[in-house]
This record gives sequence, structure tokens and C-alpha cells, in this order.
Amino acid sequence: MSETPHCVHYMCRYAPLELLTAMGAEPSYLSSMPESFGDSVALLGSNICGFGKSLLDRVLAGEVEELVLTNCCDTIRSVADVIEAKKEAGELPKLKFLYFLDLPRDDGDCAVDLYAGQLLALKEAYEAYSGNRFDVKKFAAAVQVSHTQQVKPQRPYLTLLGGKAGRELHMLAVRSMPLPVQNATCAAGRTFGEALPGEEVLQDEKALFAWYAGELLRQIPCMRMQDAQGRKRLFADPNLKGILYHTVRFCDFYSFEYADVKDHAAVPILKFETDYTMSASGQLATRFDAFAEEILTRYRDTPEIFADRFRKPKEEQPMQERPAGKYYAGIDSGSASTDVVILDADKNIVTYVIRPTGAGAGGSADKALQEALEKAGLTREDLAATVATGYGRAAIETGSRSITEITCHAKGARFLDPTVRCVIDIGGQDSKVIALDEKGNVENFVMNDKCAAGTGRFLDMMARTLEMNLDEMSGRGLTYGEDITISSTCTVFAESEVVSLIAQNKSTDDIVHGLDKSVASKTALLAARVHGRGPFMMTGGVAKNAGVVKALGEKLGEPLIVSDKAQICGALGAALYAMEA
Repeated sequence: MSETPHCVHYMCRYAPLELLTAMGAEPSYLSSMPESFGDSVALLGSNICGFGKSLLDRVLAGEVEELVLTNCCDTIRSVADVIEAKKEAGELPKLKFLYFLDLPRDDGDCAVDLYAGQLLALKEAYEAYSGNRFDVKKFAAAVQVSHTQQVKPQRPYLTLLGGKAGRELHMLAVRSMPLPVQNATCAAGRTFGEALPGEEVLQDEKALFAWYAGELLRQIPCMRMQDAQGRKRLFADPNLKGILYHTVRFCDFYSFEYADVKDHAAVPILKFETDYTMSASGQLATRFDAFAEEILTRYRDTPEIFADRFRKPKEEQPMQERPAGKYYAGIDSGSASTDVVILDADKNIVTYVIRPTGAGAGGSADKALQEALEKAGLTREDLAATVATGYGRAAIETGSRSITEITCHAKGARFLDPTVRCVIDIGGQDSKVIALDEKGNVENFVMNDKCAAGTGRFLDMMARTLEMNLDEMSGRGLTYGEDITISSTCTVFAESEVVSLIAQNKSTDDIVHGLDKSVASKTALLAARVHGRGPFMMTGGVAKNAGVVKALGEKLGEPLIVSDKAQICGALGAALYAMEA
């Protein structure tokens, strides 16, 4: 047997890692999530699962010397076809070994026999390629290692479920959450490993491979298996305290499962989607942090579950000496504006400032805070505490702590009107709908963070196309003649629709009404996803747009509460949290 181990990459939980290990290989899961895709887009097309594109890019970049694939879905079949063609054409000189396993979708006797034959054929192919022989003792040891590595946590934890999640995504979740996070997605959720068969089976190659194929196929199934009912074991655990559910764009399998998990799991759930890149890691971090705050709130009456973690509920954190000041500041760093609110000890708003964020969130926050202090005739020494929130909160050095805008908007909204049960914040870059319980705690939330459609940026672009400013646009469309519908969900395509409507001499009021309806429709769908119920409050800059407010109220079936402090709601919530810090 060769003394140098071979690194064999794989991408599926049904891959025979123990078999490869027994032939001197070191299996390595292809789980890296890139910032963007390369040549794979041209070879596979844009409307295909990002995991397949990331896998192909790794191979094209010469990072993979040995690769074992399974036909777990059509995307991987397409990736395999491209790799095989390029290998045959001599365009992948670094790829020395490629094998494609025909994975059955069942775990019955016939499927087991079929997969056992596939595994035996792989064994023979890899022995011929590497010069190494299958070692049954190494195989048995690898099986035992697999078993010991797959024990469920025996204390409170969170789980990452759904479609494939790379190590970068898993680590972002680990850093954000107040409890350990188990990656139970696809290959990372491998559950192979029961007691070894008797010595008689170990010495009978055909019987051994039949046993091995059965163990692989009878794991907790992925969603591509014919019977996926066994997946319920993944969220039927008393130690499980929350679920982060990941879906990959252009993959429908796990979106179907989410509907079932949502209806049957008795713990908080965060659903989020990626294209299998980390390009939106900032927005993901915001969503993860908000979910972490939800977990801390949900279990604050049982703080012992956080006892072994670095993050603990507010009640368990050591008290820090406060500065001598009597005022409290909240800074909301958004993509379009940076807002500052200063409260006195009686929760009265002393002053507030709204200014464009500009190129640097940290600098804008510092200038906005200084401006607010000057307006109020105060100095920084007068501030007892400052809390930062918003998209740019991580870049703000001023302040004692940071809290997500999800939590801060909820806090600010309930302060402005204690009856509110659902907060709708349409910001410059994303839209958020936050469902509250009867005490005002965040019950559920959803963000439209895939593109600018339905956001303040969308309205800004449409106003420019119509050659007006946002204030002018707000007053148009309240009355209209023709009920125009803007059908495109993409901002760029919607702009083309507007240009076409202008060319048809359609009334500006009618076009604006169509745009208002478009924003309202997208936002109402978000509200439906969190089962939002009234009273509804709209916050953020778009709350000043009377046309959108009216159209959204019609979609939701009741008028929206709009405070004159709507635009500073996030900063107000942050200032209120500063008082509690």
C-alpha cells in the first residue's frame, strides 16, 4: 500500500468514506462556499444550483485530484457530464481519478444489491488506479470512527437543516448563536455507523459490501430519497432549541420540507436562502443575530441552558459600572440614512437626527451622533449608554453594544404604540416584516434580502425614471384612472416596464399607482409568511410614501399605523435598549 495518503473529494452523505479510507485515501468534503462563481456559470447556466457551480469551479481551478460523485440530483449529473467531457479532452490535467456512483433512491433489498455492486466496482477501480488494496481492518476501524463522531449533543443545541451548507456558513452560524450549532445538512448530516457485523461477514467480501451498502442507504434520508419520513428524527429531540433552515436557490427539494418542519417543529425556526455563495454574508449575519436574540428571549426564563456558552442572557451578564450621564443614544446605521435618537431618563425624545449614510457607516454614525448632541446642547459625557443597530452596526465603534434592527424596530414600534402586533419596515436596501407576541417580543420575522425589488431603492429608481423626486412620487397615484399592474419582480425589468408605459402615454398617476401596488404585493407576501396579524405599523423612510401605505393597507385588509416618528423607529428602539444596558 502506498505510504502517501490520497485526498479524495466527495459531496454526498451516501459516499463510501469508510471504503475509501480502507484503501489509503483521506476523504474530504467539498463544502467551500465562494464569494462568487467563475467559469461554471458559462458551462452550466445561471439557473442551476449554486452548489453544483461551486463544485465545478473547484475542479476547473485544479484544486481536486480525485473525485467521487453520486447522482443525487440532476445538477450533479450535469456537473459530472461537464467534468467527464473536459477530462477526456485533456483540459483537467490535475484531475487524476473520477468516479460516478449511481445512487439508488430507496433502501430496499434491490436497491441495496444495486449499490453494493456499485461500491465493489468503485473498490476495483480505485485499487487499479492507486495501487492500494482494500484493508478490512482499516475498514472496520473507519466504521467505528464514523459511529463515534455522529452522537447527538446531550445538552441544548441548535441545528442547521435543509440544503447543503458549507463550512463558512456553518461557522457564521456558530459565531452568531448563543448555543452550539450542529450542521445536519446533507453530507455534513451523515448518520452512518452501527455495530460492525460478525467476523464471518467481515471475511466475506460480497456479504460485507451488501451490509455496507445497506448501512449507507439506511441513514437518515436526504430529501431526494423516495421515503424521506425518517428526517423527522432531525427535529424530534428534546435538547433541540432552534432550527436554522437553509435552502439553496434553484433547489426545490428542501423548500418542500420546510413547510412540514414549520408545521411540526416545536422550536423557533429561521428560514434563509443563499445561492451557495457568501456574497450576502452581511445580511446573513443580521438575520442570524436577530435569531440569536429571539433564542435568548424565548428561553430567558430557563437561563441554565446557556450556562456553558460564552454568550449568556442579559440576566446572567456581569453588571458594568455606568457612566455618570443621564441621557441615552440609539444609532441606526442603514444603507440610505443614519439616524440618531437621544432619550432622557424619562424616555422623552430630546432630539433626533437623520442624515445620509454616505460611503462609511462608522464615520457617518460618529457625525450623526455629534450633530444630535450639538442640537440637544449635550456632550458625549452626558450619555450613560449608546446602542448601535442597523446594517452598518458592526462598523460603529461608538456605543456599549449593538443589537439587530429586527429587535430594535420591534422595541421602537411598541413604544410608539403598545397595540402593534406586526411591524413592517421597508428600508433602502431590504424589507422586513416582524411579527410580535402579546408582550411585544419578536415572534417571527422575514427579510426580503435577495434584491432591491420592493424596497426604498426600487422606489428611488422608479422616481428617477419618472423624472420626479420621492416626495413628489408619494403624492401621486392616490387617485388614478387605469388600474395598471407592474408585473416584473426584478427592479431592472420593472424599470423597462415603466419606460414602455411612458411610451404608451399612460398617466403618471396610473403608473405610480401600479408601482405602489407592486411594492405592496411583495410586502404583503412577506407578512403572510410570518402569519402577521394586525394592528400593523409601518416604519422606515418609505412610511412617508402615502401611496405605498394606502396600497399596502388595502392588501392587508386594514389601515396601517404610521407614526410621525416612523423613520427613527430603529434608532428609538436602540436608545430604549441603551436605557436597559
